[in-house]
Amino acid sequence: MTDATSLPDVLAPHVTKGPVPGAVALVARGDRSEVAAVGYADAEGTAPLVRDSIFRIASITKPIVAAAVLTLVEEGRIALDSPIAHWLPELASPTVVRDPAGPVEDVLPAVRPITVLDVLTSRAGWGFSSDFSLPALQPVFALMDPFGPQRVPEPDTWLAALARIPLLHQPGEAWLYNTCSDIQGVLISRVTGTSLPDFLAERVFEPLGMKDTGFEVPAAERGRFTSQYRPTADGGAERVDTPDGQWSGLPAFPSGAGGLVSTVDDWWAFARMLLAGGGPVLSAESVRMMTTDHLTLAQRTASDLFTEGQGWGCGGSVDVEPREPWQVPGRYGWVGGSGTAAHLTPSTGAVSILLTQYAMAGPTPPRIMRDFWAYAAS
Repeated sequence: MTDATSLPDVLAPHVTKGPVPGAVALVARGDRSEVAAVGYADAEGTAPLVRDSIFRIASITKPIVAAAVLTLVEEGRIALDSPIAHWLPELASPTVVRDPAGPVEDVLPAVRPITVLDVLTSRAGWGFSSDFSLPALQPVFALMDPFGPQRVPEPDTWLAALARIPLLHQPGEAWLYNTCSDIQGVLISRVTGTSLPDFLAERVFEPLGMKDTGFEVPAAERGRFTSQYRPTADGGAERVDTPDGQWSGLPAFPSGAGGLVSTVDDWWAFARMLLAGGGPVLSAESVRMMTTDHLTLAQRTASDLFTEGQGWGCGGSVDVEPREPWQVPGRYGWVGGSGTAAHLTPSTGAVSILLTQYAMAGPTPPRIMRDFWAYAAS
């Protein structure tokens, strides 16, 4: 944090010049924090953003769900080397495309079962590679609807559809984006016999006081809920959801990859838990598991489009070879396609959280995120 420029000064140009309707951001170190709310909850400017405005946080859901899986590991209900087929029998006999660029029908059997660790580290074999044109990726894309959770089928149907899709790589061979976090959500539900929303509420949200985090926004709180926009071809903004839209009720498929809504203070509570060693949710060993890079150099290189050369822990990236001033070895967190980002640095106790309602145009973080990270690191 610096006195030369204020946090609102960093955010304001992206809002006043458009197309970002607004942003709420937090930069903290220890108990010292700076929060800014700039702009509006919608493009029409009908409601100014406030500190506790609620956003669709998209993929910064992933660290929260990974933490929930690790609570089950700590309890001995699952083990990292356990085959997931014990609870997800639909995935007991996966096939793998012979050539990632080849036809979906040309497959081989997987050489070993998919384990809990494979799923936690996004190396099960399903997910997005840096080449979106690969034939085996097309049916995976069909299993998600980032801004339409009510349109995704319930978990059993979703899992049956996933089982029909061959793996892009053998289990453990490659890091692939997104799908493993959705598998984690289904795994939690199958292991516990409890819905993912209920399990997260009991084991994560309530202990940490994350009162505004969940898979739906109650009617009484929708006055704080933002509309969601995505970029248009001319650089403008197209509204894709309203406060009374897709998050007005629980979805059939609560997405562990990106289905949560939250606020800056709720995600800060989660970050403080990790910085403090995990209590009351996790052990210090589980926190180390989450925030340690598990990828090989070859896997980091292949994932560069998403991670920009950094590593991956459980549910989020880990900086291992800084390329930018804001990257610090061990910095952990992730970005969300709805226009969100959240990171923490164990070595310094720093936390940075940015929530906007203007979706990313692709995997590369937009300028508002990079300007925010530069400010947070200053």
